[in-house]
Amino acid sequence: MFTIRKIAIYGKGGIGKSTTTSHLSTALALQGYKVMQVGCDPKADSTKTLLDGRKIDTVLNKLREKGESLRLGDIVTEGYAGVLCVESGGPMPGVGCAGRGIITAFQKLAELKAFETYKPDIVLYDVLGDVVCGGFAMPIREGYAKDVFIVSSGEMMALYAANNIAAAIRNFGNRGYARLSGLILNSKNIPGEKELVLEALKEIGTDLIYTVPRSADIQYAESKGQTVYQAMEHSEMRSAYDELAQRVLAISKEVD
Repeated sequence: MFTIRKIAIYGKGGIGKSTTTSHLSTALALQGYKVMQVGCDPKADSTKTLLDGRKIDTVLNKLREKGESLRLGDIVTEGYAGVLCVESGGPMPGVGCAGRGIITAFQKLAELKAFETYKPDIVLYDVLGDVVCGGFAMPIREGYAKDVFIVSSGEMMALYAANNIAAAIRNFGNRGYARLSGLILNSKNIPGEKELVLEALKEIGTDLIYTVPRSADIQYAESKGQTVYQAMEHSEMRSAYDELAQRVLAISKEVD
């Protein structure tokens, strides 16, 4: 029996959640771990900086196209540093529920035995967290993830979303599902930002595990469709994400 660290990264749309997740995946992969990143957003752009800016076919699109002939190789793509990239996708615009799309994608990954086949050390779920509806809560409530980290800035709406996510986790907490393991501050350089976040954390009910400094290096790397690890050999942000990776590893649990 192999063990996996199953980690969900939640946060408000546009807060830098996918940027954080992709850099975390890369940092962990370069440290020798086999990493799978699963994008859980209908935009299907979680993994594009691991793939030179390319968006890959989603599980739902491929399922619609191939039906029962779908294979793992159709929906799992190897990206930079060997990170295994998956995008759940969503329904056709105006039709269906995006959260339901995540449920379908997860069920198909389980049916195709993705974890048993690839045997990742760490799985990172990048999950939209503006509203934690049933589908978007699936990594929390169905045992897919054991640890949840929230990405937030000191902006009011980002902290509001963080509080909603924390409330959802508490609702499932007594059933042995995922635990809230900390908040990652993705700095926006707002005056008094860290103090605002620390005050909000008293209500959210978790700890600040790391502050990612704001840097133009991130925007430059993303303009090239890459993380700073690939785009900027000497960027100081590489050491920042290396440290974040170590903090996440120290907190997260291994599970069967």
